[in-house]
Amino acid sequence: KLQYIKYNMKKIAGVRFKKPCKLYFFDQCNFDIKVGDYVIVETSMGKELGKVTVANREVDESKLDKPIKKIEKIATKEDLKHQTENAKKEKEAFELCNKKIKEHNLKMHLVEARYLLDNSKLIFYFTAEGRVDFRNLVKDLAAVYRTRIELRQIGVRDETKIKGGIGICGRSLCCNTFLSEFVPVSIKMAKEQNLSLNPTKISGVCGRLMCCLKNEQDTYEYLNSKLPNVGDEVKTNTGVKGVVHEVSVLRQRVKLVVTDEKGEKELVDYKVDDLIFRPRKRREKVKMDDELKKLEAMEKKERKSKL
Repeated sequence: KLQYIKYNMKKIAGVRFKKPCKLYFFDQCNFDIKVGDYVIVETSMGKELGKVTVANREVDESKLDKPIKKIEKIATKEDLKHQTENAKKEKEAFELCNKKIKEHNLKMHLVEARYLLDNSKLIFYFTAEGRVDFRNLVKDLAAVYRTRIELRQIGVRDETKIKGGIGICGRSLCCNTFLSEFVPVSIKMAKEQNLSLNPTKISGVCGRLMCCLKNEQDTYEYLNSKLPNVGDEVKTNTGVKGVVHEVSVLRQRVKLVVTDEKGEKELVDYKVDDLIFRPRKRREKVKMDDELKKLEAMEKKERKSKL
């Protein structure tokens, strides 16, 4: 007998609140929503206006980890106008807060001021090397704006994501254009790709390791796994033995030091497919020099993203 399973399908929509921001899904309810529409939703911070980037997607409600929040309504012209007015007020709040920070002589760098749609909360994002006692600052700001004031300390990566800029590649920063979340980046990736361990060469505008190191990591790991290690003794398919002097990861070629019939050594270039050896995981041969220690200290100092 055929068994019919009834699925409780829910129509959801993906909403972004800023261009490089993470995509959040909400219950579309019975609204006729199209990609590009602006909607108002209730988030953990309060009511916010976001842009729909995914619409009319159906999912089985039983497969959702937790109940998702509903879209309250499609934004009206008045809502969009109010959002534009908030943007103007945010600039004024930013300037005033900077002035107050100097008055209180606080060691903090203001990054952004942000109003919620209903003006129920005004959030200031800042960076600082350590903890900052900003209680008096909050009191001054609350007295001026008469709304809930919140100060959030963020990391330098978040600051760069908000402000944007141009990378060493000459293009707009990934985090400010399309990268919705920060991916873990380690020094091992730079070593795997045979990059210079000079901090100025592998660090981004934020001073941390470049996010793009992650983009080619899987490819390099795969290609490196097919190559012998420098210093290994290998044999060619013609029976010639030699010691690996240098490897070209992308070209998949190996330079061997071989001994000719006269007993003289010479450097010969081979394709990796012409060599016979036992593939094994590449060994880490870079010593823990001063530059490497600086990079590791820099990674430990980096705070977890709070945006």
